[in-house]
Amino acid sequence: MTRPIPMTLAGRKRLEEELKRLKSVERPQNIRDIEEARGHGDLSENAEYHAAKERQAFLSVRIAELEDKVARAQVIDSSKMETSKILFGAVVTLVNTETGEEKVYQIVGADEADVRQGRISVESPIARSLLGREQGAVVQVGTPRGLMEFEIQNIRYE
Repeated sequence: MTRPIPMTLAGRKRLEEELKRLKSVERPQNIRDIEEARGHGDLSENAEYHAAKERQAFLSVRIAELEDKVARAQVIDSSKMETSKILFGAVVTLVNTETGEEKVYQIVGADEADVRQGRISVESPIARSLLGREQGAVVQVGTPRGLMEFEIQNIRYE
């Protein structure tokens, strides 16, 4: 039995766009690259041909992976959430109680996570410590830098 993959609407859209690009742009270009490399003669010593065939294998695997993820996507529309608790899809403003530094994170599916973009996986230690909490709560999170304490400043759903 295949498990559904929780994700936001935007996350599924990004996966679908990547899948479409791989199928309609990358794969056709790869096919042209293979044909061109074949025209250069002896395939056993043709680096361009071998590189194009490796790219073909990568594209096939990535396309299959994306098709599977899109098929199992369980889209959770957080814009319809009406709760004061932190759930999947919440955009949370945290303040480090020691430094006063403010961070804003959205809790998303594992495939959507990108800390640089402020999206953290629902499976991450920070997200797990936040789920079910309310504004004003103080949470402790084990991080690679040690135990950190955050106050939940704001919760919103987009």
